[in-house]
Amino acid sequence: MTKFAALNDRAVVKLEGPDTRPFLQGLITNNIDSLSPSNPIYAALLTAQGKIICDFILIQAGEAVLIDCAAPAAQDLTARLKKFRLRAKVTITEAATGLAVVSAPEAPPEGLQVVASCRDPRLAELGWRWIIEPQALATPGLEREPHAAYDRHRIECGVPDSILDLRPETFFPLDCNFEELNGVDFTKGCYVGQELTARMKHRATARKRILPVAASTPLPPHGTPLKRDDTEVGEMLGAQGLIGLAMLRLDRLGETQALTAATGEVVHVGRPHYPLVLPAAAPHV
Repeated sequence: MTKFAALNDRAVVKLEGPDTRPFLQGLITNNIDSLSPSNPIYAALLTAQGKIICDFILIQAGEAVLIDCAAPAAQDLTARLKKFRLRAKVTITEAATGLAVVSAPEAPPEGLQVVASCRDPRLAELGWRWIIEPQALATPGLEREPHAAYDRHRIECGVPDSILDLRPETFFPLDCNFEELNGVDFTKGCYVGQELTARMKHRATARKRILPVAASTPLPPHGTPLKRDDTEVGEMLGAQGLIGLAMLRLDRLGETQALTAATGEVVHVGRPHYPLVLPAAAPHV
């Protein structure tokens, strides 16, 4: 049996046309030249001030580019892309109801009809993404797992979620581990928000990171401040029971492994399943 988790909180936006690649190249944080059927890319659309509007995975399917994004953001992302299109020969379609996004530990089994499939470009431990027609998920030989199983694995790996962790127009990509998760290219040239992103990298001013956290009781809600003694170090992001993610200031965290939530819980700070790219002046984490 091939196990899979249907990610019902994801949607697909489809771009096709002769200008699709140059159009995207001037907008997203990663290099569209790296995209191929066997090489998806993780990227984001930023504000002019360099903050994340929406993050997504781009997958090549034939001549089309499929954007695997958070379902609540799909309509807004489609509208924003259309505003940027101007005279570019690109057709942009929100395909949220026609395609399903699936996470699986392995490639689709032989004979299963998928629109596209690829390894998750953020982290090998996250397995594969399938873009598939929903009715195909009833194919014999497939075993559905709960969405919560995928979320738990993602949190344990230290990978943020578009909906639960990345509030639109709030965080900078480097604070959200975009460099570590292969989501930004520093040599591709200009895109919306590029100047500030490059400045944060080269001046080593990105001192926040998203880290996994855990507690012996259910973690506090999103936005709850986390403190080291009387110093606020960061805030809670999304959580699932006893595990979650937090946005933390590394210069304030230091070597501390336990913080106190404003609601009283003791929160233990872990490490993601990938090395952090830290500013030279940052403490070892």
